[in-house]
Amino acid sequence: MTLGAKPHHPPRCCVVGGGPAGIMLALLLARAGISVVILEKHGDFLRDFRGDTVHPSTLQILKELDLLKQFELLPQRRESHLSGLVAGREQPVVDFRGLRPFDYLALVPQWDFLNLLADAGRRYEAFDLRMRHKATGLIQAGGRVAGVHVESPTGAYELRADLVVACDGRRSTIRDAAGLKAKDYGAPMDVLWFRVPRSASDPQGTFGIVNGGHLMVLLNRNDYWQTAFVVPKGSDATLRAQPIDGLREAVGRLAPFLSDRKDSIESWDKVSTLTVQVDRLERWHKPGLLLIGDAAHAMSPIGGVGINLAIQDAVATANALALPLREGRALDEALLASVQRRREMPVHVVQRVQLAIQNRVISRALEEGGRPPRIPWLLRMLLKSRIVRNRPARLFGYGIRQEHVRTPEFTA
Repeated sequence: MTLGAKPHHPPRCCVVGGGPAGIMLALLLARAGISVVILEKHGDFLRDFRGDTVHPSTLQILKELDLLKQFELLPQRRESHLSGLVAGREQPVVDFRGLRPFDYLALVPQWDFLNLLADAGRRYEAFDLRMRHKATGLIQAGGRVAGVHVESPTGAYELRADLVVACDGRRSTIRDAAGLKAKDYGAPMDVLWFRVPRSASDPQGTFGIVNGGHLMVLLNRNDYWQTAFVVPKGSDATLRAQPIDGLREAVGRLAPFLSDRKDSIESWDKVSTLTVQVDRLERWHKPGLLLIGDAAHAMSPIGGVGINLAIQDAVATANALALPLREGRALDEALLASVQRRREMPVHVVQRVQLAIQNRVISRALEEGGRPPRIPWLLRMLLKSRIVRNRPARLFGYGIRQEHVRTPEFTA
């Protein structure tokens, strides 16, 4: 089947959104011999400042799909431990060393990761990825969702499917169209994303810096720093009304080794804003419709777990639904509800940890003013132990109720 070609018969599944959850789910279903159409509104995956953190749980899934060797050929940086600079003092926080089977996380451009999954999906005739095709609403028939309305470069059309899975992110069009409501847990911060050139003499690794009421995370991308500058919630417009010099000076104060390159932040046009939200749908499904990934639960950037939880959702969905879809069985809502039951607890636990860090660490760091932050001595003592530092690594890296690929590869 050629890219964007319409099948002669309605697909069993329509996946809305070509992010990590959507492409992984489509790959798993097509691999199991199930016809699936993926609607991605953009023309490519090349969008900067998306989550690039691939944790061990996702590495395990790639291994189970025989994609790990191809993944390892992608440009990436491996991190085995993460630290923070708190008032100029280095503090180890997270340590993957000693964990098995993967003792690191990988920083990989998300577009490369998605292209890898899409290329793997295209090996199967049942995989139909349609770029620049935007789902704009739901088709209802017989008291259930029966498909979606689509806008494409060649015009609007209706796409009917036995199941619609919304993977279209935290601003999900499908979620709004379905009238599903999320509980908002709040966030005290937003994040400014930008690049700063990296010098060979700069520190190694990926680390955070906390000082003087500011918090910044530097992700080592070899030739540049992908920089996350944390600001109080809702302050973006006020900051952008001021000269860019204010941001440059703050970066130079937090990371003096970047002072000679702070002018590389040319203007506010070079700075992207991530509006942080943490929410979760009370109900992830309706008859004929399932939501997973950010469409069902927006995660805080803390821990970089968004991609990995989305992938886990996709694997759990395929495990639960592939056989009924393959056999042509009707998908009752109880079956869709089983996916939520499977995935809701792991999401809930991670979100609780994220909220605790937001409220007890980040909020206080942003409120410090000019005072140097302090780490309680007991916590400093505990973090000297790798066993203690392994705990957040295992929670964020492997998660709770880790998923594994249970769907067999279909051969005609």
